[in-house]
Amino acid sequence: MTDKNYRDLLGGLLVAAIGLFAALYGQRYEFGSLQQMGPGFFPILLGIGLLLLGGAIAAPAWRRQGKAQPIRVEWRTGALVLGSVVVFALALQTLGLVIATVAAVLLASLADRSLRWPGRLKLAAGITLLTVLIFVTGLGMIVPLWWHF
Repeated sequence: MTDKNYRDLLGGLLVAAIGLFAALYGQRYEFGSLQQMGPGFFPILLGIGLLLLGGAIAAPAWRRQGKAQPIRVEWRTGALVLGSVVVFALALQTLGLVIATVAAVLLASLADRSLRWPGRLKLAAGITLLTVLIFVTGLGMIVPLWWHF
């Protein structure tokens, strides 16, 4: 079992499987066109992109030699990143885009043990600023910026 690079092979296949699922599931919705994108446009294109990316990771790994290493799953990292998505989803409507984004970024940044609090705060401020500029100012999305009760 040491003749293949199983870590990259399994990782690439997992990314490809997620992409395949997204592309197939997105077909339930209208695709639309470039001028008028339907609700299925983004999931299908993202799924195809992930499928290609996963294939690009897995294909060379099939031919590449690897050494026997146990595959270690970083449960803490996964829980923090997924938890940040949940926090953002739950906080967006009540706390607003700014606080939801700051909270999500700070929680996700805990996954990187080398990042210190000044760096986390700068990262949260930068991503929050970009989020507001892109989605509210640039795209004109109507989302609450601050909390409202």
